Amino acid sequence: MAKQQTIKKAFSVKGIGLHTGESTTMTFNPAVVGHGFKFQRIDLDKQPIIPADVSKVTETNRGTTIQRGEAQVTTVEHALSALIGLGVDNCLIEIDGGEAPILDGSNKIIVEKLAKVGLEEQDAEREYFVIEEPISYKNEETGAEFLALPADEFELTVLIDYDSPVLGKQYAELTNWSDYAKEIAPCRTFVFLRELEQLAKRGLIKGGDLDNAVVIADKSMSKKSLTALAKLLDKPSVAVDKEGILNTTSLRFKNEPARHKLLDVIGDLTLIGQRIKGKIIAKKPGHASNVEFAKILKTKLVEQRKLGGKPRYDANVEPIYTANQVYELLPHRYPFQLVDKIIELTDTKVVGVKNVSMNEPFFKGHFPGNPVMPGVLQTEAMAQTGGILALTKQEDPYGWDTYFLKLNNVKFKKMVVPGDTLIIKCELLGPIRRGIVQMKSTVYVGNSIVSEAELTAQIVKRE
Repeated sequence: MAKQQTIKKAFSVKGIGLHTGESTTMTFNPAVVGHGFKFQRIDLDKQPIIPADVSKVTETNRGTTIQRGEAQVTTVEHALSALIGLGVDNCLIEIDGGEAPILDGSNKIIVEKLAKVGLEEQDAEREYFVIEEPISYKNEETGAEFLALPADEFELTVLIDYDSPVLGKQYAELTNWSDYAKEIAPCRTFVFLRELEQLAKRGLIKGGDLDNAVVIADKSMSKKSLTALAKLLDKPSVAVDKEGILNTTSLRFKNEPARHKLLDVIGDLTLIGQRIKGKIIAKKPGHASNVEFAKILKTKLVEQRKLGGKPRYDANVEPIYTANQVYELLPHRYPFQLVDKIIELTDTKVVGVKNVSMNEPFFKGHFPGNPVMPGVLQTEAMAQTGGILALTKQEDPYGWDTYFLKLNNVKFKKMVVPGDTLIIKCELLGPIRRGIVQMKSTVYVGNSIVSEAELTAQIVKRE
C-alpha cells in the first residue's frame, strides 16, 4: 500500500488572475496526515480556510470556484490538478486574493516547483475511492458524458468535439501518473476568438493575455473587428496565423486543447476528496459537467465509506472453501450449518457467504406469512465464519471447536428475508491468546449493512 505524501517545504507562485486581472500570490505549504487540500484566504479577516470539496463549489463559469461563508477562491482546478498529478495528498494553499494566478495558462510552473522542493512520505496509508461498478452521467443539453469503470489504477480518457475546422475532434489520455509532468502539465487553457468579445463584456478575462491562453480563430474576422478586439483587450493589435491560432506561440502539442481539458477534469475530480482507482472516460467535458460528475462520485464514496469496506463478491471466482469443505471443517450440521462458502481468507480476515432460501426451517415459525431470518442466527453465521479463521490458524484445524463467550455492540439494521445473500466479514481485533478469539463482524446484503457485532469465542481441543 502506498503512503500519503506532502511537500517537503513551502513554495510560492505569483501572477494575475485570468478573470479578475488582479495579482495574487499562492503559497503551497506542507500539511499533516489526513489534511487533504485546503485553501486559506490570508488577506481576509480571521484568514478563513476553504476545504477543496465539491460541496463548496459555487460557480463553474470558465473555471471552478469554491466558497465558504464570504470567502471564495476562483480557478482552483489547475493547482489541485498539479498536486494530485505529482502525488501530493496533503497541502495547505495560502492565497492573498480571490483568484488563483493563471500563470502561463497551464500548471507547468507549479509542477516544476513541486518537483524541485520534493515530496515527503507520511506515516499513514493512502486511501482510495475504488470504482466497483460502472457509474455514468450525461448532460443532454451540452452533450457531456462521463463513464467510470473498475480498474486497478487511475486512468483518464478525454474526447472533445467543438465542430471547429481548426480544433475539430481531439483525444487525450493519461494511463500513468509518471507521465503527468511532461505530457499534461504544460498544456494551456484555450478560448475561441469569437468568444473573446463576449467574455470581455461580461467582465471576465481581465487578466487574459496571448501569453497565458491559446486563442483559436476558426472563423474569419474583418480587419475592423480585429482592431476593435485589440482595443477591447488593451493590445496594440491581434492577428490570425496560418494555423488559425491567435498567438505568436505555437501549440505545445497537436492535441493541446484536449490535454488541457484532461488537466481540468483531474483538478475538478480532485474535489471528491480522495484519489480514484478506476478508468474514467469523459466526452465533451467542461467545469460544470466535471463538477456534476464529481458530486455523483462523492455520493458513491460516502456510501462506500458507510459500508465499511464491503467485500467484493464474484460468484464466478472459485471459493477458498466450498460448502462441502466448510462441512468438513465445522462440526455444525443441518439445520445449523449457516455458511455456504468462504470467498476470502487472510491472517486477520475471513469472508463467508450464506444464501438464504425460503426452504430454511426457521422460516416456518419466524414468522408465518412474514419470513424474517432471526438476528440470533445472523450472529451464529458470524460465529461460524469467524470460527473458520480461528481454526485454520491452528496446526490441526480439524481437531478444535469454537464456543461463544460474549457478544458486544450487536446491531440489527435491516431485515434479512428469503432470496438474500449474506456476505459475512469477520476481522480479528487482536492476536489469539490462550485460545480466546475476538473479532469484529459485519454482515452485508447488497450495498446495505444488515447486522454487526463484536464476538468473543474460545477454541477448545476436540475430544
